Amino acid sequence: MTITRQVAERSTCSRAKVGAVMVRNRSILATGYNGAPAGMPHCLDVGCLIYESRTPDGELEQNCFRTIHAEVNAIAQAARNGTRIEGADIYVTHTPCIHCFKTLVNSGIKRVFYEKPYKIETIAELRDRANVELIPVSAG
Repeated sequence: MTITRQVAERSTCSRAKVGAVMVRNRSILATGYNGAPAGMPHCLDVGCLIYESRTPDGELEQNCFRTIHAEVNAIAQAARNGTRIEGADIYVTHTPCIHCFKTLVNSGIKRVFYEKPYKIETIAELRDRANVELIPVSAG
């Protein structure tokens, strides 16, 4: 998790610094942090581009159009480098959002280690049905 927290420091999001590190057999396969796509303006430079939506339960959510999440950036880095991630683990500073969790499931990730729970109830049903373990790791 120490490396994951260091990766998160590269985040260009002004709302949360999130890092992700994909690992297999104790070797790092790919890393990612939340921020704008390559060549695009970053939230730190031009501000967030917030939109609001509602969950199926009616809860209001705010997200940023400008930002790609850390988990998706890690998957993109692996794809760009031709690195196979099926069967790998991922360490993230926060539990993945529902969209990232679905992407991790379809990418073949087997275990998600996380430090901070973030809207964990939104992924409960998917977590229960998917063949992906969600494992809390204490800060340290």
